[in-house]
Amino acid sequence: MEEIKTMGWEVAQELEREKKTILERLKPDNRVFRAVMVGFIVFILIFMASCWLAGNPFTATQRVPSEIVQARGWVGTSQWGIFWWVVLIAIVLEFLDASAGMGYGTAITPLLLILGFDPIQIVPAVMIQQATAGLLGAYLHNEFGNVEWRLKPMSETIRLWLIISVIGCFAVAFSITAVYGLLKVAKIWINFYVAILLVGMGIISLIKSKRSTHYNPRKMFFFGALAGFNKGIGGGGYGPVVTVGGLLSGVPVKSMMAVTALSEGSVCIVSIVVWLAMLTQGVVIDYILLPSMMLGSMVAAVLAPYATRVFPERVWKVFVPIYCCILAAYSFWKIIPDVLNKLM
Repeated sequence: MEEIKTMGWEVAQELEREKKTILERLKPDNRVFRAVMVGFIVFILIFMASCWLAGNPFTATQRVPSEIVQARGWVGTSQWGIFWWVVLIAIVLEFLDASAGMGYGTAITPLLLILGFDPIQIVPAVMIQQATAGLLGAYLHNEFGNVEWRLKPMSETIRLWLIISVIGCFAVAFSITAVYGLLKVAKIWINFYVAILLVGMGIISLIKSKRSTHYNPRKMFFFGALAGFNKGIGGGGYGPVVTVGGLLSGVPVKSMMAVTALSEGSVCIVSIVVWLAMLTQGVVIDYILLPSMMLGSMVAAVLAPYATRVFPERVWKVFVPIYCCILAAYSFWKIIPDVLNKLM
């Protein structure tokens, strides 16, 4: 007997047919309660581990003398604390990231740089936070009925994840080597390119949001490579390109947000391994921000996939492109003064 092909997004469509109103989908069942408990337990355990890491338990973990560390008199010590404004920022950005598939790394990194933190304090913490939130988010999306992950027979959502992740890794390696190693392109022009790309994709997907698009998985080879290229050259523009690219390829938005979460979580795991390998080469990491980020993500990363379940597909088809354009506008606001200075 021939096996029926599973796309992976039938479960979300079935849920909306069975529970037609927001209030019906809002009411949790036992499966939802179990998934929420698992999510909170995982975050609590990682939060405890992050508190331990923030205390500099290893030789390679040291307090980096950033502006804010110097202001608090923590240079050369193992002292640390919860930055409650970072917690608040993380709650807002993680909820938007986990529900719309984009925005955390793109927005929080420049904000924390302005607030006086060093990149070595920000980037590793963001990677660990995004790996945790992405992988856990993929699990929660499955339990909340937004997507189905199936290995036998392999669902289309698993195939999409493999396409995006594998080609993305090659694209990251190429972009880092070509752009930084050979072409020596200034980062300001890289950020300018990413912002223009996000605007274009957001507008196109918003125009197409009112009509259905025939599913074409071959497009995801291009969007997966483009997202990986962006990640390598600028550190941002991954989630927006993958998520919006999936919509333009005909993937239903709820399931595409789950695929993006799993893909970005996988990429961040690879990045964490690279960072750990670099410790053997004398690189120092400061985890002072990790407890605040994990604390802020604890509630947002669990509730956001539930918000994806509750609100109908048509809402997300409009919200995601608009949010993509907002992120692009934010990027332009940050880089336009530097661009004008370069041109003058």
